[in-house]
Amino acid sequence: MNTIRELKKSDLIKAYTTAGFSTETASAEIDFAIEIICGLTPKDLIIGIMPSPKDIQKLYDVVQTRISTRQPVAQILGYSYFMGYKFEVSINTLIPRPETELLVRKAVEIIKDNDFKQVLDIGTGTGCIACMIAKNTGAQALGVDISNDALKIALNNAMHLDLMNRALFRKSDLFSKIRKEEKFDLIVSNPPYIPLREKPHLQTEVREFEPETALFTSDEKGLEFYEKITSRARSFLNTGGYLLFEAGDKQACDIKNIMTNYGFKRTEILTDVSGIMRVVSGVAE
Repeated sequence: MNTIRELKKSDLIKAYTTAGFSTETASAEIDFAIEIICGLTPKDLIIGIMPSPKDIQKLYDVVQTRISTRQPVAQILGYSYFMGYKFEVSINTLIPRPETELLVRKAVEIIKDNDFKQVLDIGTGTGCIACMIAKNTGAQALGVDISNDALKIALNNAMHLDLMNRALFRKSDLFSKIRKEEKFDLIVSNPPYIPLREKPHLQTEVREFEPETALFTSDEKGLEFYEKITSRARSFLNTGGYLLFEAGDKQACDIKNIMTNYGFKRTEILTDVSGIMRVVSGVAE
């Protein structure tokens, strides 16, 4: 694109839709990009506050990259929103999804109802789950991940949210670096749950740009990490502690059975706004 000095949102939307995106996706992503790059809201634009020519050029460049490569706009900009807060993201982390908010809300409810103090978040990625738990409760959350790059992002997010000493992070392959004497009131995880065979059927944005280690499993049903975590979770939970998972579509009943088989009681499945059984919980009694 040539140097642009006037912001025309309609032109940007047309570029999106010509490339096959819906008008709704185009409008939402452009508004997000304007906010991140220019620090302006749609209301600002309506009342005549315009970004600088330099920021307008950045915006048009971002749109061009988005429509030509299909790279998620959150990765291009380096930020995404989760539960109303801005989180740093990168190619080394999953982009926080709205459906994960149900997992966090359930975790917060359990923590508050039981006055829990110690939480473990397995596969923390951006740290969005650990950070939002720490932000909304009196608990301290430890997020673990196998990726050094993801842990750097998670730490940055905790710092930006003023959660130092409330949301902590550690490199660990599941429980590998959790000490035997460490006990938690709640273990929460949104683990990889997509069978590798499904990769060709995923959207380009997911298939080509998000980290494979955070997405895929080696088994046929996507249950590999639920089994691994559940099989050891009770050793790290206090009596009466909870195990809480996000589930992929059509996986919740299998996850509930896994938890039951490993001795978890009062197992429960929560359904999200799309009707998908999204969250599974159980208690170590």
